[in-house]
Amino acid sequence: MEETDSDPYIQSVNILLAIYQGNIAPGVLIAAPVVFVLLLLSAAISGSEIAYFFLNPSQLKDIKSKKSKTGQLVLSLIDKPKRLLATILISNNFINVSIIILGAYISEKLFDFSGFQIIGYLIEVGVMTGVILLFGEIMPKIYATQKPVSFAVFMAVPLQFLMKLFYPFSSILIKTTSVIDKRFVKKGLNISMSELSDAIDLTADDKDSDEETKILKGIVKFTDIEVKEIMKSRMDVIALDSEVDFKEVINTVVESGYSRIPVYEETFDNIKGVLYVKDLLPHLDINIDLDWTGLLRPAFFVPENKKINDLIKEFQEKKIHLAIVVDEYGGTSGIVTLEDIIEEIVGEITDEFDAPGDEIDYKKINNNKYIFEGKTSINDFCKITEIEDDVFDDVKGDSDSLAGLILETEGSLPKENEIIHIKNFVFKVLTADNRRIKKVEVSIHKTEEDEDD
Repeated sequence: MEETDSDPYIQSVNILLAIYQGNIAPGVLIAAPVVFVLLLLSAAISGSEIAYFFLNPSQLKDIKSKKSKTGQLVLSLIDKPKRLLATILISNNFINVSIIILGAYISEKLFDFSGFQIIGYLIEVGVMTGVILLFGEIMPKIYATQKPVSFAVFMAVPLQFLMKLFYPFSSILIKTTSVIDKRFVKKGLNISMSELSDAIDLTADDKDSDEETKILKGIVKFTDIEVKEIMKSRMDVIALDSEVDFKEVINTVVESGYSRIPVYEETFDNIKGVLYVKDLLPHLDINIDLDWTGLLRPAFFVPENKKINDLIKEFQEKKIHLAIVVDEYGGTSGIVTLEDIIEEIVGEITDEFDAPGDEIDYKKINNNKYIFEGKTSINDFCKITEIEDDVFDDVKGDSDSLAGLILETEGSLPKENEIIHIKNFVFKVLTADNRRIKKVEVSIHKTEEDEDD
């Protein structure tokens, strides 16, 4: 008999028998169905949060194309994301608190935990938390991720009603969060571009290709890139002197393969316009020496520090593909094209007209050693070596090329075979003259953090 009493199962049964009141109060018969209904409402509202905020563009387009009243209501709710989210959160909290209160009432009427207060507390908290999480949060959200459109349409009318019902409360919540949000942004607590890039690495699943991940990273960093980081420097620009004859113009066009060529007068700092090759086509059969400068179109000038996301908008508005980049003194630094900007997102673009020399000139010796031309931009260097593009931000100053980075660090022109250490990079000057660094060898020494990755 003593062995039977010592059995944990028997002890548990004895405790339950001891705390059971032995009768079901009329209030319990009313409260239990109400709790069940509230759980259904909690599930519906929790699922709505996933359904509405995870609709992708194609699903939204499908809803819009059907032009149903409920579909239009779904779109109108999505147009007010803050109000919608505030309503969902407030409604869910009201319902969950009601479930907890009624659950505690049912527990009190059915069981007497006066002799087992700690056990009673653990049972009440554990059971209520488990029920709300399983039936009110997890299961409906799993279902909503699988069928977001049908769930969103089903909940459109109830959410519209709840938005009107809780309008005063949601207004207070929106205003409060707006104030907090502004203060957080002022204090610099908003997420950085590098953190977003890391997030993409963490969330990219096995099905995502490396190309898709690179495009996503390109989009993230897009707003943080300046024109001078991607421009073609003046030394590499094919340009025409306004004094050359028509025959030489045709030769330059044929040899370069470019569709737009800047034209200068006397010096490259004095750009007079841009020659569009298509404007020359009607005049190719003319034997006389054509005054081709009359075909020039106005040049579009941009400063070096202009963000490329702003520039692409101006390209779209002006319907142009090329801009002349100028420095703070008004001199010509180089040119930037629409193709250069797009390449920052999708990677290198080549076509049948691109010459081999148009690509970045570098040689990969092994995984940690490369040979680059000194004029290679830091931005291109980071893309090729697959390192963060802000690694040299604190030491590069105003420089945008590897040669400029070395000059900024050393303060003078290094000699051939001279070695320069910058962070965990070793730069060896392979060829140089008394004016510029031509080629450098770069060795990357992995940090402990890189090795852990």
